[in-house]
Amino acid sequence: MTARVSVEGPILSEHSGAASTAGAPLRLAVNTISLTRFRNHAETSLEIDRPVAVLTGANGSGKTNLLEAVSFLSPGRGMRRAKLSEIDRVGDAGAWAVSATITGKLGDARIGTGRDASVEGERRIVRIDGAPARSQSALGDHLTVSWLTPAMDRLFTESASGRRRFLDRLVYAFDGEHAGRVNTYEHAWRERNRLIKDGRREAAWYAALEETLAETGVAIAAARAALVARLNRICAATRDPFPAAELALDGEIDRWLVGTPALEVEDRLRATLAAARFGPQEAEGPHRTDLAVTHVGKAMPAAQCSTGEQKALLVGIVLAHARLQAIDEHAAPILLLDEVAAHLDDRRRAALFEAVFDLGGQAWLTGTDLSTFAPIADRARLFDVADGRVRPADVVS
Repeated sequence: MTARVSVEGPILSEHSGAASTAGAPLRLAVNTISLTRFRNHAETSLEIDRPVAVLTGANGSGKTNLLEAVSFLSPGRGMRRAKLSEIDRVGDAGAWAVSATITGKLGDARIGTGRDASVEGERRIVRIDGAPARSQSALGDHLTVSWLTPAMDRLFTESASGRRRFLDRLVYAFDGEHAGRVNTYEHAWRERNRLIKDGRREAAWYAALEETLAETGVAIAAARAALVARLNRICAATRDPFPAAELALDGEIDRWLVGTPALEVEDRLRATLAAARFGPQEAEGPHRTDLAVTHVGKAMPAAQCSTGEQKALLVGIVLAHARLQAIDEHAAPILLLDEVAAHLDDRRRAALFEAVFDLGGQAWLTGTDLSTFAPIADRARLFDVADGRVRPADVVS
């Protein structure tokens, strides 16, 4: 049984739209971007002066690599979750780097990021207007970036861990502390498992870790629940040709939180963790939560829908999330939509294009066939990508 929660988020109407909230809407944008030794791009520079950038070319030409570079202008591991050293261009000496001029939440800025080749391990450097950032989380003060990739097409049929990561990335766009809580929880969970594996019995060590797990675990679950409730309201109110999705959290801790004060749930989780230290059962917590998605029109779990319906559901969720950000932050996120249009029918493809423009932000779309984007050719900046080189594309007739 999944938990259908009713947790209120910030006091802003999900039905009002960004334009009606206080203050003029912002348009987050990457104005210029330069890649150095980034995957198959030796040196690539682009200027984007329209709300949509379209990148077309053969598979393997470097289109997705450009989107990945944009994703590194936000906190995290990028849209491929790759090791930093894997991004270095093969055959080139030196580490990869990305530089961009952006219009962000704090105004115009220059962002530089890349792998630090001067130290061992996977260390990322971030500079903002030439000054070192205290951490990559500072990027979130400037840009919010959201993406949809072909690898996500299997989201509803593969493991729950992928759905948790997807949900946590959605939460992080609204709660800058969420990623830190998740990292803290996962670190404490690993340390507790290490104690169990080593046969340690010091109760105080367990108690300290379980205190952290209880506090951060309930905060993680509550943040997820708040976002799911708000996304459901957006999805229910949207009249796209994309099927309405209903999201629900499927986990014991999520069921505990329904109608129960958070402090009581912390106590219950702490007691459950203590009881499971040396027993055969696995302890509860947000690491066991799954994200359940239902196609509302068919009353059918997403995993049982057709491949095309699953894709349409996912697009609808990503658009709903973008609309929610436009309401909360008066600015839609930068959208990276990799090979998304080719897998939609004509009606949904046209609806996707219009939804992207209606958001009022910036979007990057890729595809193998330039004619796919003919309906928006006069409103987008078109680029042709081949072997890690980029040039303006011929206008679609």
